[in-house]
Amino acid sequence: MGEKSFMYLAGIVPHSMVDGPGVRMSIFFQGCIHGCPGCQNPDTWDPKGGEHVEVESVINKIRNTKYLDGITLSGGDPLLQAEAAGEIAKAAKAMGLDVWAYTGWTFDEVLSGKAGEKAIEALEYIDVLVDGRFVESLKSSECIFRGSSNQRLVDVKKSIGSGELIEFFEGERKV
Repeated sequence: MGEKSFMYLAGIVPHSMVDGPGVRMSIFFQGCIHGCPGCQNPDTWDPKGGEHVEVESVINKIRNTKYLDGITLSGGDPLLQAEAAGEIAKAAKAMGLDVWAYTGWTFDEVLSGKAGEKAIEALEYIDVLVDGRFVESLKSSECIFRGSSNQRLVDVKKSIGSGELIEFFEGERKV
């Protein structure tokens, strides 16, 4: 048997409809270095806060939750625990779920290695990356699935495949 992996977890919302399309499980990772003024989750900033849990227990929770269209990795910043984020995302993809992740890094910063090598590897299992720091002065009710207008919904597969950033579109509309 392989070595067990652990993560710091701020919490889980088993059924959410605000962190991406459809019914999703939102998994809030503990720890964030960005410290965005006006952040809605400042209690997730402490990297050693929350609960220290086995990654497999989070995966089992996903597996045992009915009616999910996808999962959303949020926080804090899930890419600070990129290995755990990647494991969870990979397992969710194997279950046929789509995966969204929120990060304070931009897509370019992640690809350049600023968030670490494991963050780049995790992108393989992430469908949409909501990128960029939250900017309180750019907060708008017009923003769907993001906090401020500078943040983008990056279609990860299309962006990596084309070599340029391609934003996520739902149906015929940009979200």
